[in-house]
Amino acid sequence: MEVSLKEIMTRVEGSLAAAVGDYTSGMTLGSLGGGRDFDVHVAVAGNTDVIRAKVHTMELLGLQEQIDDILITLGNQYHLITLGKGRGKTSLFLYLVLDKHKANLAMARHQLRRVEEEMEV
Repeated sequence: MEVSLKEIMTRVEGSLAAAVGDYTSGMTLGSLGGGRDFDVHVAVAGNTDVIRAKVHTMELLGLQEQIDDILITLGNQYHLITLGKGRGKTSLFLYLVLDKHKANLAMARHQLRRVEEEMEV
């Protein structure tokens, strides 16, 4: 997991923070970046509510789709959430915070998906 987070932070230009979270518990399983002005653990815990709400809404609508990712756009940042797929990863998500002015969102989504596929838990 630590290797995956390091890979995200080094390969994705404009990365400010990266984390692996569990949306059933709200726990951060690993993180890099952030700092005094951005508490990654608080962000992971808060974004579990976003994921739970979307999963619940999809159930209410009867949608049989999987969530690829969730994008939250702020004035100066992108917050990108990619849900885990595959055995042992169903409640896990990768969370990436990007500087909106430095990041290439398409490349970040691509890299995040690739890292998620390769990540071992």
